[in-house]
Amino acid sequence: MRARINGVELVYEVFGEGVPLMTLHGGPGLGSRAGDREAFLPFTALGMKLVCFDQRGSGESEGAPPYSHEQWVADIEGLRRHLGLGKMVLAGGSYGGHLALEYALRYPENLYALILRDTAASNRYQEKAIQTALARNLPGVDREMLTRLFAGQVRDDDDFRACYAAILPLYEVDYDPQRGQAKLDRIRFRHETHNWAFSRNQPTYDLTDRLPQIEVPTLVICGRHDWITPLEASEEIARLLPNARLVVFDRSGHSPQVEEPEKFRRVVREFLLEVVPGLRG
Repeated sequence: MRARINGVELVYEVFGEGVPLMTLHGGPGLGSRAGDREAFLPFTALGMKLVCFDQRGSGESEGAPPYSHEQWVADIEGLRRHLGLGKMVLAGGSYGGHLALEYALRYPENLYALILRDTAASNRYQEKAIQTALARNLPGVDREMLTRLFAGQVRDDDDFRACYAAILPLYEVDYDPQRGQAKLDRIRFRHETHNWAFSRNQPTYDLTDRLPQIEVPTLVICGRHDWITPLEASEEIARLLPNARLVVFDRSGHSPQVEEPEKFRRVVREFLLEVVPGLRG
């Protein structure tokens, strides 16, 4: 389905009926709703309405600047109102976690709870991520490429694809090249979105001082071997949020929902049943 929100057409999907659960994908310019759909669809059985969408400038949705956090948060709120969702659970993974935190600071009255997966409240972990990547000695992964990627200086969509292909083995503990290639083939790369996010948003991104203002129940999930948003980042969020719990996935990198799916479903299910009224167990 499609809706015109704040001047762009957003592509979204809705599954189930009940308490709204909206998901926010990561990877500006390469992420999409597809992974969230697969990860969160089981929770419709609890009596939840799942809403997954491609953000402005990603997936199948239209792109038009600005690709700022303020604009993306406005788009989230615009879609919520368009669909008449009322109060909802917001789940953000990776960069989507940045936006979930920003939304919670702007619209706390609209939230039952937050689910944050492998994310960070600031950009202070980028150098650690670069060091972790370099230590793996992967073909095509060097400081020049990583610096361009994190600085939002990829040259075009083909360059963006090549950079991501090189770092793809970093994301999972047990990387499967065949599965990785299949994932790569499905992605629509949009370098303008990525470059804006990493050259304009990330340099000043730091919500750590404001985290104590977010009082909604929050589940913080992180893979112990996450290279790009390391465990320390999730530990910081869980420590600073007044109503948060941290669950660490010991056999996962950046995607516990893929690497340890049964544990992911169990942990999220237990959290939702505890903090969201009216669900069925």
